[in-house]
Amino acid sequence: MSEGLDFRALGLVCGIEIHQQLDTACKLFCGCPTKHREAEESNFEFFRYLRPSRSELGEIDRAALEEVLVSRKFLYKSYDTTCLVEADEEPPREINFEAMEIALVIARLLNIKIVDEVQTMRKMVIDGSNTSGFQRTAYIGSEGFVETSQGRVGIGVLCLEEEAARIVADNGDSLIFSLDRLGIPLVEIGTAPDIVSPAHAREVAQYLGMILRSTGRVKRGLGTIRQDVNVSIKGGARVEVKGVQALNLV
Repeated sequence: MSEGLDFRALGLVCGIEIHQQLDTACKLFCGCPTKHREAEESNFEFFRYLRPSRSELGEIDRAALEEVLVSRKFLYKSYDTTCLVEADEEPPREINFEAMEIALVIARLLNIKIVDEVQTMRKMVIDGSNTSGFQRTAYIGSEGFVETSQGRVGIGVLCLEEEAARIVADNGDSLIFSLDRLGIPLVEIGTAPDIVSPAHAREVAQYLGMILRSTGRVKRGLGTIRQDVNVSIKGGARVEVKGVQALNLV
């Protein structure tokens, strides 16, 4: 479909974000195992209504406000392998040093400038996928790069963050989530908008995936790695295709 198109003439600008689960013994902020569970194995449930709060600047995120206006109920399935941290009934514990070590190895492989001190930040998320209403994210570094057939592609950011809860069912006015996935360590890699064609985007995604797998410390299988593809052309709007799981779809 893209054959014969002059992507430079179109003014194509493209970058990708890769989200990869790490293969650690425990979750990022508690001692629970990173084990997949079936929803039918749940032995405890609770529900929440989430509401936005003002930022340090006194503002309320518009997307969060729109989500609140829907007024949906969120039900969470817990297991004997989850704890009060996932339920947001207990403060998070210290960050998982095994996950931190893996993130630093990946940073080195991507030629990233690592920060002097890693700080954990909170990113507001009130679509129900985080019981706390935010995602904990640690900024590891930036200004990295990889070499490709079309030249150097910059790596704008590398973060270590917690995976979101897994959605089980959407009943319209309510959503059901499973807490087995919430809190699994995850690295987010964001490239610079240096990708020049669809084939180049696939090459970059494949190369980054190879680097991640070469550590021997990332999870494998469906849902353990996801790509967000950001695309725009001259005179057009920026489009983000989220959650691309198969390389041949990139």
